[in-house]
Amino acid sequence: QVQLVESGGGLVQAGGSLRLSCVASGIPFSIYAMGWYRQAPIKQRELVASITTGDSANYASANYADSVKGRFTISRGNAKNTVYLQMDNLKPEDTAVYYCNVQTSWGDYWGQGTQVTVSS
Repeated sequence: QVQLVESGGGLVQAGGSLRLSCVASGIPFSIYAMGWYRQAPIKQRELVASITTGDSANYASANYADSVKGRFTISRGNAKNTVYLQMDNLKPEDTAVYYCNVQTSWGDYWGQGTQVTVSS
């Protein structure tokens, strides 16, 4: 059974930090990349950051949305099925449901989402 377990969302004041975690299990295909998307009310889901898995964390490459560059950092755990998103200097416009995404050779898997709310 495929599971993507997300954690770390919550309520924080502007300028604060949160760290999201996602652990994937039960995926029967090769994982090419993991990442985070977000969706705010009445807006489309958008990519926040993604990172390739590669053969080693040392060779993973990351990609960020322009709106989060310099504030968010995506990283992988030692296990290839874990991804983190360190979010610093959060802004009210970062408020959204954040979804973990796993890209495999046979398609994408999604987590159920974790709410991030940034108060001004």
